[in-house]
Amino acid sequence: MPVLSRLVFASPRPLGWWRLRLLLLVVVCMLLAVPGARAQAQGALQEPDYPAMAQKWARELLAQSRSETSQSLRMEVTAGALDSRLRLAPCGNVEPYLAPGARLWGRSRVGLRCVDGMTRWNVSVPVTVRAFGPAWVVRGQVLAGSPVTQGDVVSTEVDWAEDSSPVLQDSTQWLGQIAARNLSSGQVLRQGVVRPAQVFQAGSQVRVLAQGAGFQVSAEAQALSAGVVGQLARVRMDSGRITSGTVLDAHTVKLDL
Repeated sequence: MPVLSRLVFASPRPLGWWRLRLLLLVVVCMLLAVPGARAQAQGALQEPDYPAMAQKWARELLAQSRSETSQSLRMEVTAGALDSRLRLAPCGNVEPYLAPGARLWGRSRVGLRCVDGMTRWNVSVPVTVRAFGPAWVVRGQVLAGSPVTQGDVVSTEVDWAEDSSPVLQDSTQWLGQIAARNLSSGQVLRQGVVRPAQVFQAGSQVRVLAQGAGFQVSAEAQALSAGVVGQLARVRMDSGRITSGTVLDAHTVKLDL
């Protein structure tokens, strides 16, 4: 009975072999779990989205501080990225702010400073503010020195914040005025691109109007300087007296009493 003998007298495997196998299984499981744990730790320590923080703060500030003029404007705020080389220390409280004299209009920056952390830091995030609203835009070409007429422009929506100069929203601010420089198609009528027209020359005969509480007096006079609507001009009265007044039109100068 050779086979039976081998079955009866075969020695069992040592108990230490099973312990070694169990230990190897535990080690493999730990190795498989390390990458996941490391990823979770990295996610927990991921740096906050500071550009998004600056963008949200800028939007809220614009909503709170909008003037009566800007109520009709459609505001948009986009934030750029921080320098990728920056490594900011963890912070319990980050405070957004605007630098003195800075304005949320066009290209600007929002400052972020750590006020509660082991390491204090201060950075700035680039932001772009767009303010869309109606404006008058040149639809042809207007040469410098030429009057701007209603037919030279068209009303359309533009980004008011694209330039720091105020938009001439009211047609009375530009109609009949003179182009200060050559104006090309698509150019927005803003402050500085037009100037008041000269309506009389020095030596012209004008009417001087003086108004007060309950009275109005007019007299003839001679202009001693060129007359530009809305600006001061010097005149000589028939009596020889020289005075200054605001030019109302091509024939009238108003004295301020």
